Amino acid sequence: MWAAIKNRIFGRPSEQEGAAAAPEGVSTTPGGLPDSGTALSEGPYTDSLFGRRIREATLEEVLDDLEIVLLQSDVALPVVERIRRDLSKELSGKKIRLGADAEKAIRGSFERSVRAILQRPPFDLSAAVRGHAVRPYIIMFVGVNGTGKTTTVAKVAHWLTGQKLGVVIAAGDTFRAGAIEQLLVHGERLGIKVVRQTEGSDPAAVAFDAVQHARARALDVVLIDTAGRQHTNANLIEEAKKIQRVVKPDLTIFVGDALSGNDVVEQAKLFQEALGVDGLILNKLDADAKGGAALSATFVTGKPILFVGVGQGYSDLRPFDPDWMVRRLLFEGSAS
Repeated sequence: MWAAIKNRIFGRPSEQEGAAAAPEGVSTTPGGLPDSGTALSEGPYTDSLFGRRIREATLEEVLDDLEIVLLQSDVALPVVERIRRDLSKELSGKKIRLGADAEKAIRGSFERSVRAILQRPPFDLSAAVRGHAVRPYIIMFVGVNGTGKTTTVAKVAHWLTGQKLGVVIAAGDTFRAGAIEQLLVHGERLGIKVVRQTEGSDPAAVAFDAVQHARARALDVVLIDTAGRQHTNANLIEEAKKIQRVVKPDLTIFVGDALSGNDVVEQAKLFQEALGVDGLILNKLDADAKGGAALSATFVTGKPILFVGVGQGYSDLRPFDPDWMVRRLLFEGSAS
């Protein structure tokens, strides 16, 4: 994301603009552009950012360009407005010297704003399970079709077993026979019991059976898959609410696809309003060069990102690290 911001704000101007904007004392090429020895900040704001305080009018121009890039990067408008306010408050009247100081100042302010948005009280799922007074700890997964929710359930199961916790999975998506079969395959590969009923059965009953199974065998965690529901489907939302009433999950997780951009933000917001979610898992974040979905989803819901999916394998699920996300945004997805 930063490369697009840098190109927009500090990109080399046209020859006519360069001839007009080059500040006194900066050597230029025959075409009027600053020569290659001049620092990166030789852009459309050079004359206003060099060696003087940023004027309000000039800062507004910078923020206007920043806003355009953020919106193009799938950052939701409320998040754009928050970042813009942060930068305006921090940079207004700031003294910026010749060279790369302009980029350094804007980048630093942008990074601090992003970190503040992503930062949430830490949540350690393993510790939450171990510290729970009553077994089992119940986790319900919600989201729309096609976001990788069922596979995410299997990935979380794999992660929890790696933490030496006993797990059972409830095949609560009874509207799609393929979902039940998919979980059975995952369960066999992982050595985890999958509680199921026939297609079309009551999902709340399946969830209840899984909880009873866990209690009888002193297992630590129940993971409940649910039907991939569009957030506007009232009947399926009511079904999810019924599951919540019957088993009273300790954690409700929204699973979204980072590549769907602003759609995932709207989905997360509406699921939060309809069901209440405690945390987010975003898949395909490794392929999301823009990065706007992660910023926006956590901001509009006020909930932390618990895990991110970075591949198709069971081990391709990472506890979310805000520093990792910031590195991806500032170093163009090269963070590992």
